[in-house]
Formats: sequence, structure tokens, C-alpha cells
Amino acid sequence: MTSPRRQPRHRAQPPGRVAARAAVTAVRPRFFRAGRLSPLTTLGIRAGAVLILVGIALGGHWFDRTGLRDNTDGAVSFLDVVYFTVITVTTVGYGDIVPVSTSARMFDTFVVTPIRIFVFLIFLGSAYSFMLRQGWERWRMGLIRRELKDHVIVCGYGRAGAAAVAELLERGHPPDTIVVVDEDADALREAEELGVATVEGDATHNAVLSIARVEVASSVIVAPGRDDTAVLIVLTVRRLAPQAGVAVSIAAIENELLARDAGATIIVNPVSFGGQLLAQCTNGPHVADYVADLVTRGGKAELRERSVRPDEIGQGPRDSGDTRILRIYRGDRVIGFWETEGVRLENGDTVIEVIQAGSGTHR
Repeated sequence: MTSPRRQPRHRAQPPGRVAARAAVTAVRPRFFRAGRLSPLTTLGIRAGAVLILVGIALGGHWFDRTGLRDNTDGAVSFLDVVYFTVITVTTVGYGDIVPVSTSARMFDTFVVTPIRIFVFLIFLGSAYSFMLRQGWERWRMGLIRRELKDHVIVCGYGRAGAAAVAELLERGHPPDTIVVVDEDADALREAEELGVATVEGDATHNAVLSIARVEVASSVIVAPGRDDTAVLIVLTVRRLAPQAGVAVSIAAIENELLARDAGATIIVNPVSFGGQLLAQCTNGPHVADYVADLVTRGGKAELRERSVRPDEIGQGPRDSGDTRILRIYRGDRVIGFWETEGVRLENGDTVIEVIQAGSGTHR
């Protein structure tokens, strides 16, 4: 069972708020299939297309070779046709072999000239794809990585990870401060549509998380869909970024202790929390609605965690103006606003408060 201090956050969806939540998190429908061709395969296809186009021009010239004239010896051999075809396709020719018949000139005009244009475009596209674009992308990605700091990394872009990214964006996190790590290229394409940065790879590997600059990240959300993978990712994150906050989604209650021992800061168990919420709803129909209102940005109220401000030191939790402080964290102690220890706020306290939705910003 999740401890009170690590009360999990769950995106509850009571019937009265399903449409509102869907409007917040839904990604527009699209048809997309990621390319499966490697760069070498793509290059081979383009080279094959060039050979086919040159072959068409070569066949036409050989078939109508009587319409060509060799100004050197007057005879047009097969090698002369090959030479004339390649020179004509890649340039405009040198004038040593020229078309003299009407059919040969029309063939060069309406067939060879378009082939020359297509071959030029294929060469230009290949140069851009394999040299200019890759160089530009490496430079751009390197610049983005160097500027990453205090960002949020989401490991796993399944249902839970996608919902977490949508909620972060709804809460005001700029897309360029969110990095999604996943092995599924299709999932990363969907994440890129939201404007976030992505890293394709296994988040259990040090090198992959290092590319995402986990060492300077403020928080890491771990939601790979498997408890064993989640625990391993937490261990990897803790090795590279001991100071980062780590929130992990765990499905089995017996694995919560493993995740906590691995170094998770927050453990979210959607199954157990969902059961607790369902059981609580038997006491009234509005509990789930209120919980959803608190933990999501789309409702009237939201929960916020922050440090005590200097002007609040010495005051009571109920003297905080328009907000309502519900819980105080003082060192390792968890204090409710009704407890004697929570009568006065102290320097260094962290509080959980309820605020009007939209009146606060993300931390």
C-alpha cells in the first residue's frame, strides 16, 4: 500500500468529466506509418532509379543510333552510344556526337531532357538527405541538448506517459523543457507532434539517459508499462542523477518496495489507487469528481507544492490568504494543518495547498 506521504496521483475520470478530460489530453487523429528503410537502402533505391532512367535513355539512343553522327570517325558504336547517353544525361554534351535525325532530336528533347532533370533532382535530394540534413540535425540537436537544464524526462510514452506529458503541457510546462524517451519510433512521432524533444532508445541504458541529459534534469517520470523495467530505469536514473525527483508507475503492490529501495521519490500505483477511489465513492457520488478536480489542470481547483515564503513564517496554515494549506512537510515529518505542530509555519517547510485553477504556475 502506498504510504500517506507518497499518496499517488491518478487521472481519475468520473462520468461528469470524461469529455472535459478528453478535450485536454486527446491527440488529433492521424494516419502515419514510420519508414522502415535504412539510409543505405534508401541510397540504393535512388541509385537504382538513376540506373533505370539512364537505361531508358541508352535504349532509345541505341534503337535510333542511325540518327546520331560521330564527328570524329563517322561510325557510332555501342560504346559511343553509352558515352553519348551518359554525357547527355549528366550535361548537355560536348558536340562530338550529335543527333541529326528528327526522331533523335525529339527523343532528346522530350525524353532525355526530363531524365536529366530527374537525375539532377535525385542527386540533389541525396546530397541533402545524407549530408546537409544530417549535419544540420546533428548541430541542432547538439545545441538543444547543451541548453537542456531543469527539464522533465518521461521514460515511456504509452498511455500513462502520454497522459503525463499532456498534463505537463496543460499545467504550463514549455514543450522544450520536456524530453520523452522510448524505443517505439511511432510513439515518439506522436510525442514530437506536441513539440517535445525525444530520444529513441532503451531508458535502462546509461548512454540513452545521458543523451537526454538526465544529470541536470529536475524530474524524471518513469512509466514504461512493466514493473521490472521501471525499477531498472529508476536504478539507472539514481546512478546518473542522484538529485532528480523520480516518480514511477508501479502496477503490482508487492513491487512498490522494490521501486522505493531503487530510489523512487514518488510511487504511483494506478491499480490500488483506483480501487481506493472506487471504494471511497460508495460514501458519496462526488469524491471522484473532487479528486479529479484537484489533480488535473482542467478543474476549478488544483493542488500545488511549494516552499514557505518568508512572509508566511510564523503564521498559521489558515492565514495564507486565498489558498488553503492542507499539509506541511518539515524535514521527515508529515504534518496536517489541524495538528499542533502545524499551528505555525517555519523556515524550510514545504506545503501542499489548494489554489484556484490557473492562479499558479508549474514549479
